[in-house]
Amino acid sequence: MEQSRTEIASLGEFGLIEHLTRNFEIQNASTVLSVGDDAAVIDHFGRQTVVSSDLLLEGIHFDLMYMPLKHLGYKSVVVNLSDIYAMNATPTQILLNIGISNRFSVESLNEFYEGVYAACEKYNVDLVGGDTTTSQKGLIISVTAIGEVAPDKYVKRSTAKKGDLL
Repeated sequence: MEQSRTEIASLGEFGLIEHLTRNFEIQNASTVLSVGDDAAVIDHFGRQTVVSSDLLLEGIHFDLMYMPLKHLGYKSVVVNLSDIYAMNATPTQILLNIGISNRFSVESLNEFYEGVYAACEKYNVDLVGGDTTTSQKGLIISVTAIGEVAPDKYVKRSTAKKGDLL
């Protein structure tokens, strides 16, 4: 059975973003404005904000010969969420940036976003924005995770002591 292939260029940048995010539902009251505008709006109701970012490069951090796109989408989210959890905070939103070459189709990006959405749903996190751009070759993924913690209850790596439970 031959699978159809839709070229990303046929949708354009904003059409692609609308296509990939149209079924995403907001999970957190702190998400005031999500994907679709120039920036997201988040209100953490007096709690402190924790932010972390990771960059994943094809050939360095993952190999698509061995990793399905859906798994890569999931991994891209959870590697960032783990940094928020490590600070004793609760992740609430992510920003997802991808650089894609023309070897990827809309269908392949749908598969990647299935993994992103699965992780967001499992951990009750909202995808609130990001960017898409063209890459000369390979896949470039950058995720920024945003979380919240009660004032001054965050945990720093530098305060860990021998015998602490990690």
